[in-house]
Amino acid sequence: MKPFVLWMTGLPCSGKTTIVKDLQKDIPNLAMLDGDELREWFSPKDFSKAGRDEHNKKVAHLAKLLLKHGVPSAVSLVSPYLENRENARKIIDAGDQFAECYVKCSLEECEKRDVKGMYAKARKGEIKGFTGIDDPYEAPEKADLIVDTENESLDDSANKVKDFLKSRNLL
Repeated sequence: MKPFVLWMTGLPCSGKTTIVKDLQKDIPNLAMLDGDELREWFSPKDFSKAGRDEHNKKVAHLAKLLLKHGVPSAVSLVSPYLENRENARKIIDAGDQFAECYVKCSLEECEKRDVKGMYAKARKGEIKGFTGIDDPYEAPEKADLIVDTENESLDDSANKVKDFLKSRNLL
């Protein structure tokens, strides 16, 4: 197995973290870089475009450091802008050891899955700049892999990711 960075992008509640947790069962030493957890330490409460850009860069540098030390990682991060993901690819600079995975799910389905009530708060104006409501999500134009969590089971999505990683000789 070679180390890799799997950059999981998608709307909040699309299933990014759920897939990564499932992958951790089968991929030894897979580090999960969860955007929500890292935000607490790296970029608390700055959801401006500049704040999001900076947060994405910090996470990309952390993923690059893990890769350099031979640790495979899966980044579970909304990464709402095409520019964020392009910058991550450039920062990490790992060729086929970097893959952008679009966790595709409709806004309506993500809202149904939202156990924290974030979407409802955003719709009421209690949360400003929420991705998908009053801040855009730019879906990837050229993702290396797409999983459709609205129409695939968790097992199907996780298996699709593992098959993709095997196709790149990363597993």
